[in-house]
Parts: sequence; C-alpha cells; structure tokens
Amino acid sequence: MKALTIKEPWATLIIEGYKEYEFRSWKTNYRGKILIHAGKSIEKNQAKKFTEYNLEYSCGEIIGEADLVDCIKVTEEFNNKLKKKNSLVYGNNGHVENYAWKLENIKKYDKKIKVNGKLGLWNYEK
Repeated sequence: MKALTIKEPWATLIIEGYKEYEFRSWKTNYRGKILIHAGKSIEKNQAKKFTEYNLEYSCGEIIGEADLVDCIKVTEEFNNKLKKKNSLVYGNNGHVENYAWKLENIKKYDKKIKVNGKLGLWNYEK
C-alpha cells in the first residue's frame, strides 16, 4: 500500500480531523488509499501553536490512513479559502505549498505500526 511520511504536528492534525489537505512542492497522479506515517521529527515551533488541541504526537509510526482523492494546484484564492476555514492549521508555516493533496475518509489506527519512513510516496508491505 502507498504511504506518505509527514512530519508532526501535521500527521496527527490530519488523523485527528483538523487538516484535510497535505501540502507538497510536487504533484501526484496517484489516487487511492494512502497510509499516514508520522515521521521521526516534530516541528516543535509549529506544534506549540496547537497546544489547545491537546494532541498526542507519534514518531516513526503509521498512525492511520486516508483516501487521496485530488491534487490541487495551490492559488492565492485557494489559500485564502483554507485560511478562512482554519487559520491556525492553514496559516503561514514557512513551507513550500505548491500542491494540496485532498484527503478524505481519514481513519485513525488504534494500533500504530512502527516503521521507518521514506521520502515521497513509498510502498509499505505488511
């Protein structure tokens, strides 16, 4: 199954339902089920912004799955729409955000899977 490694706090924000778009500098034509892998590092300066959400972060684990249903070229109009939806999650985070990967049917795993991640979309074999 395809997997995507995402740094914290972003991976947990997706799994907990606060974030429905994952931003990347590159586009993908892949559509379908994708595993959400929390990378081994936490962007602590970003995580501080979400203390009120009372999140529990993971490191080096597959924490859930989602359906990747679209890959949208980010425009100023699109960005403004997302900031209005949730400025804390979709506000300026200092990353290159050329493409928004739309995630639906997000499911949090009760039992996390310890595994090393990789760059890009990668295959996880159980």
